[in-house]
Amino acid sequence: MIRFICTLLLAASAALFHGMGEAQTRDAQTRDLMTGSVYRAFGEKAGIAALMEVFVERLAVDARTQVFFSNADKPRLKEQLTEQLCMLSGGPCRYTGAQMRGVHRGLEIGRGDFNATVEVLQDCMDERGIAFGAQNGMLAVLAPMHREIVTRD
Repeated sequence: MIRFICTLLLAASAALFHGMGEAQTRDAQTRDLMTGSVYRAFGEKAGIAALMEVFVERLAVDARTQVFFSNADKPRLKEQLTEQLCMLSGGPCRYTGAQMRGVHRGLEIGRGDFNATVEVLQDCMDERGIAFGAQNGMLAVLAPMHREIVTRD
């Protein structure tokens, strides 16, 4: 039931920000999180890095997502995701990776694939004991990215 509610919240967040520009949306959300409360709740950069370590490994073996991640440069992916989530959660990091749209172009990622990735992330956050409110804060920041990542209906 909680997973269903989180998925609904994720979809509602995506719909809410649909009309805003991608960069504008992320900038506004990042400013809202600059208090660093989500960053601290995730255990700062070290906690985010530990979460990404488990998350990327799990994506590579999950039957729903492995097609996209099994041959990925896992160390680089973990590093880039750590930077990105650190920055988006209000931490001091700067994301140095490529734009989401370009990275995901041609991968034929569907909405179900995106949702499966979110479910894996939620499972990993639960296992690490990250507070539900902090999880929702992070998911709200990540939700608008679906427009850049989902490349097929």
